[in-house]
Amino acid sequence: MAAPPLSDELAQQAAQAYLDNGKNQTRAAEALGLSRATYKDRLKVAARRGMLGTEAVLPGFEITKTTTVTDNNGDTVREFVQQVPANDNGQFSVPAGFSISRLSTYTDQDGRIIGQWTQSKPGTSTDHVVEALKAVFEAYKGDARLAPAPKHTDEDLLSVYPIADQHNGLLAWGKESGEDYDLKIGADRLRSCMSRLVSQSPASKHALILNLGDWQHNDDGRNMTPRSGNILDVDSRYFKILTTGVQLMVDCIDLALKKHQFVIVRNLPGNHDPHASIALTVALAAFYANNPRVTVDQDPSDFFFHRFGKTLLGATHGHKLKPDRMAMTMACQMKEDWGATDYHYFYFGHVHHEQAKEVAGVRVESFQTLAAKDAYHAGAGYQSGQSLTSITIHITDGEIGRHRINLPSPKKPAAIDIFAVAA
Repeated sequence: MAAPPLSDELAQQAAQAYLDNGKNQTRAAEALGLSRATYKDRLKVAARRGMLGTEAVLPGFEITKTTTVTDNNGDTVREFVQQVPANDNGQFSVPAGFSISRLSTYTDQDGRIIGQWTQSKPGTSTDHVVEALKAVFEAYKGDARLAPAPKHTDEDLLSVYPIADQHNGLLAWGKESGEDYDLKIGADRLRSCMSRLVSQSPASKHALILNLGDWQHNDDGRNMTPRSGNILDVDSRYFKILTTGVQLMVDCIDLALKKHQFVIVRNLPGNHDPHASIALTVALAAFYANNPRVTVDQDPSDFFFHRFGKTLLGATHGHKLKPDRMAMTMACQMKEDWGATDYHYFYFGHVHHEQAKEVAGVRVESFQTLAAKDAYHAGAGYQSGQSLTSITIHITDGEIGRHRINLPSPKKPAAIDIFAVAA
């Protein structure tokens, strides 16, 4: 509800205090027991109502035009001052999540700025989301539940849980794409598969949860791919998708902590979520800040490398380079570890199906996704299975085993038998 207009009595009181205190607003405010901001607002009202006379540059006003009248000798006889309320609304700031798309500036004949007009649009940067998540999780910093470590683990083993292309927030309609999928279905599916997979995996001392990118379907509220601008089918609001994704990863980490003593987490940026992946990492790092059993890798690069005994692991999302270049990138960037290890594996996602290729002694491998196909990919005829895999690495023998959770193929409607219908 709008505040009632200032009474003439209070306006006159402000004007009189201004004159009684030598036109000093600070002293006048103190004399009336008001804050300077409140007094300044009242004085502006008094000036607009003519309670301060017509002296030049009244409080809260600015000069727009002056006119001088002179006599025959050129002496000033009278001076007229035209003034309007001053523009003191403060400096314009772009709303969070928006950026300026157009700026128009109006100037006088001398080139001085007299006005500006701005037009803003939703921005592509998610810096505001990162800051919001940092603020939310700051209150919980170090408050991750310190679950008791398992009593018996094998220090010679590393369990790797690659999660490829989760696409949280993807929306699919079964009649159009063959399978229903939304934010809740995707989150419930991963929790269930991760729980089953952890229970099947050996009790290795070390575990690596490797988010291979495209954890989130949309990078911001525009619901478009950041680079190509393709329109995406998205379920729910952006912030809900982001926070649901954070909680989902927390659940996956907590499941791993029940089986493994130490858990490393790395979130790689995908072509769908280059900025949202950063927000996810910032939130997790704050939440597990004081948990000595969880390490959140905050490296912002597109690559991940990790050495475990005689094995060197590498990973990236896969949208920027082909398998041959992945293998050579590992050899070039990790020269010392490359020479000191016997087994080299490089993992990636992006393609949503399995493929493996050996390049110069490096097994380069992609993984299936648990996510459904959206309308575009279903219409283009893309086909692949859906699964979640864990890989067991031995400290001296390299990969020694795998476990896998497969999703059954979605039920397709039966074909119509036109002859049976005709009969």
